[in-house]
Amino acid sequence: MKLEHLRIIVDERETKSGIPKLLKTIGMNVEMKTLPIGDYIVAPETIVERKSIKDLMASVFDGRLYDQCSRLKEHFAYPIVLLEGNVDEIEEITDNPLVFYGAISRVVLEFKIPIIPTPSASHTAKLLVSMCSKKDGPTGPYLKKIKKSSNLETQQLSTLCSLPGIGEKFAVRMLEKFGTPSKVFSATTSELAKVEGLGEARAKKIKNMLTTKNKLQKESNQKTLT
Repeated sequence: MKLEHLRIIVDERETKSGIPKLLKTIGMNVEMKTLPIGDYIVAPETIVERKSIKDLMASVFDGRLYDQCSRLKEHFAYPIVLLEGNVDEIEEITDNPLVFYGAISRVVLEFKIPIIPTPSASHTAKLLVSMCSKKDGPTGPYLKKIKKSSNLETQQLSTLCSLPGIGEKFAVRMLEKFGTPSKVFSATTSELAKVEGLGEARAKKIKNMLTTKNKLQKESNQKTLT
């Protein structure tokens, strides 16, 4: 298949990465758009979210990562997270690499989104070309009508997505039922269980996580007394 026949839609914010230029240089049909989610659409149901090691860690610390994963899963059948860079950078970014490995474990195990590592932008470009070259796959439009959530809405959904077993679909249903995250947190187990599809077992896990006293408070009080 000739490269000029391969189509890829790229988020405009990816321009500074140099990857769109690399793709154009080798003759690919590159369409620049402002995408509400993801960075590269390589097939009708395949979207790629590219993150450097630093990007991934920043999105873990500010809560965006799991919100992004929920939205990718909601709108595309085959989302992929592409992790670009040298994993050794983790040692420079955080004193606790388990935060990094915990995050990628959750993306793979809970969200069922594969993570593919690449060492550099040029290798990322090669991988994207290979994804576009796949002949057998879903057919249909590349672009979908995806509602762009407001910053406040994103923060609210992201906060609720941090609860055990809650992805964006359940977070949306919770907001529809209770109105605010605060009312979700103060809801009883039986009230939570009434959220469509949530069930009593998941409601109990959520309530247990929200109400179990943390050891940190005891330590903090002791320090204050001394």
